[in-house]
Amino acid sequence: MLMPERVKWRKQHRIRTKGIATRGNKLSFGDFGLKAIEPGWITSRQIEAARLPLTQVSHKSGKMWIRIFPDRPVTKKPAETRMGGGKGDPEFWTAIVKPGRILFELEGIPEKEAIRALQLAQDKLPIKTKIVKREV
Repeated sequence: MLMPERVKWRKQHRIRTKGIATRGNKLSFGDFGLKAIEPGWITSRQIEAARLPLTQVSHKSGKMWIRIFPDRPVTKKPAETRMGGGKGDPEFWTAIVKPGRILFELEGIPEKEAIRALQLAQDKLPIKTKIVKREV
């Protein structure tokens, strides 16, 4: 699973997902992509689950890019713990996604296969997304 090798601070504040993505909102590498329509957190497990159908299709001839990285830790306190005692321990890593952000890109695959693979990846993600195509 994706996670940073090393971080300066183990625990971070939660940030807002308000607004639209100003970076990473255009296709940069591939011909087809998956674009976020709503804001949310995507965990490293969800990225991995969405990556699997894309790699199965692009393994033969195409190429795939993952445009998000889970670099924010999410902490949780144990169940039935009293209040106080500080912040909980890091449980998992998330990528914060704003509307308009490109999540995955594909290249070198026929259009039908690429759209089918991106639809399978869409089903694995917790946010609404749409499939975008490069304009020539």
